[in-house]
Amino acid sequence: MADASRPPRARLTAEDHALLLRLLGIPTAGPLETGDTGAARLWEAGRAYAAAARRFGMSVVRHSAPPGTVLLRDDVPLPVREAAADPAFLVCQPSLVLRLGPPRVPRAATVMFNVHLDTVAGWWPPSFDGARFGGRGAIDAKGPAVALLAGIRAARAAEPAVGGRIGVLVQAVAGEEGGAMGTFGTRPLVEQGFVGRLNVFCEPTGHRYLTRSTAGMTACVRVRGEDAVDDRPEAGHNATVLLGFLAHHLATVLPARTPGTRVCVAGLHTGERHNKVYGNGQLLLNLAYADREHGRAAEAALRQTLREGLAAFRTTARGRPHLARTADDADAITSLRWLKRGLPTLTGPTGDAGWAERLLTEECGLSPWPADEPAFTCDALWMGGVPDTYTAVLGPGGLDTNRAHAAGEYADLTELDRYADEVARILVAFARGTRYEEQPPPTAAGVPRNRTPVDPTTNDPRPHTR
Repeated sequence: MADASRPPRARLTAEDHALLLRLLGIPTAGPLETGDTGAARLWEAGRAYAAAARRFGMSVVRHSAPPGTVLLRDDVPLPVREAAADPAFLVCQPSLVLRLGPPRVPRAATVMFNVHLDTVAGWWPPSFDGARFGGRGAIDAKGPAVALLAGIRAARAAEPAVGGRIGVLVQAVAGEEGGAMGTFGTRPLVEQGFVGRLNVFCEPTGHRYLTRSTAGMTACVRVRGEDAVDDRPEAGHNATVLLGFLAHHLATVLPARTPGTRVCVAGLHTGERHNKVYGNGQLLLNLAYADREHGRAAEAALRQTLREGLAAFRTTARGRPHLARTADDADAITSLRWLKRGLPTLTGPTGDAGWAERLLTEECGLSPWPADEPAFTCDALWMGGVPDTYTAVLGPGGLDTNRAHAAGEYADLTELDRYADEVARILVAFARGTRYEEQPPPTAAGVPRNRTPVDPTTNDPRPHTR
């Protein structure tokens, strides 16, 4: 067994602390979160991150916003396509690719790390008290991004093969948050071939490696009727009552009909005034599915359950004068619209994955994500079906415990140090102990048939900057 467990322990330095505070101080929530293309300072964050990586030998392969053509696909969420009508939408959301090692290291000898520099909305001044970093993105995922660089730096110092015969790629992407689902950040980079034999997505997992990623569908139940004054509620359609009834029906009936799918009955909106009946409104649902088969089954189950809910509402409301018109017209004024569906999932390793399991567990001392614990959705879903690869999600902290997406988000320095050490161990173990020479060469396409293979070593290798 390779002695990968004994490289010098990786730790964040004072310069790393300063870098993280600088990144936390740069608002990087994208337009889908803020509604403002001028608020996301992702170019600035990417340049700061690239400058830190250059200091220990990494090079910028590209730093650019994607072309609009990446969104001309049915699996791109509708809100993304609509937002992209503004040319500034993509321009303000670049992704960065860094490399350690020569440009033509084969995939079989490459490790890729993916981390996102965009955040959800809600910025406040960052803080560090010597033990804990606070700020938007501290755990999701600017803290892990800085720890990642510290780990790569330590691995290179401990093992000359890292950055020599072993290449390291870092995708530091935009478009992970806001419901973009990686469609213009991670997905184009994967399809252009910026992947390794081992691929690690930096998301909070409590230091356990997860080899699955769900995908989500977003459904919108809309009511389009007529308003009425509060003194004559029977004259209009009461979207609030109808959608409220359907929300309860879907929340109580649909989950039992969708095994392998997590149902979230989410936002309901009609209006905010007390002196009118709102005839228009919408109800949002999110369905996170484990694989495409479960996703298709969930779509059918939602349609059927919605039909039954409308029938139950008609039966319940028809005898009540103030709801009679709503009951009579319920079918005509209610529709189902899909805002997001058709995304792939990562369902776990395929083929001979024993080498990776041994590397992560035996040589690096990592624990797998429990099989009975649900996975979550992240950009790793775009690695589903990419041949000759092994993909894991691994990071410090937890989405819930560290208040990701909430006020008070934080990351403890001990957690970030531990993660840097794990990254270093992975790279040293890969360099010293993997048997990539014995693996079959990559397939001719290198990517699934519906993806366009591009060799990143020959496709515009010059850095792109703004």
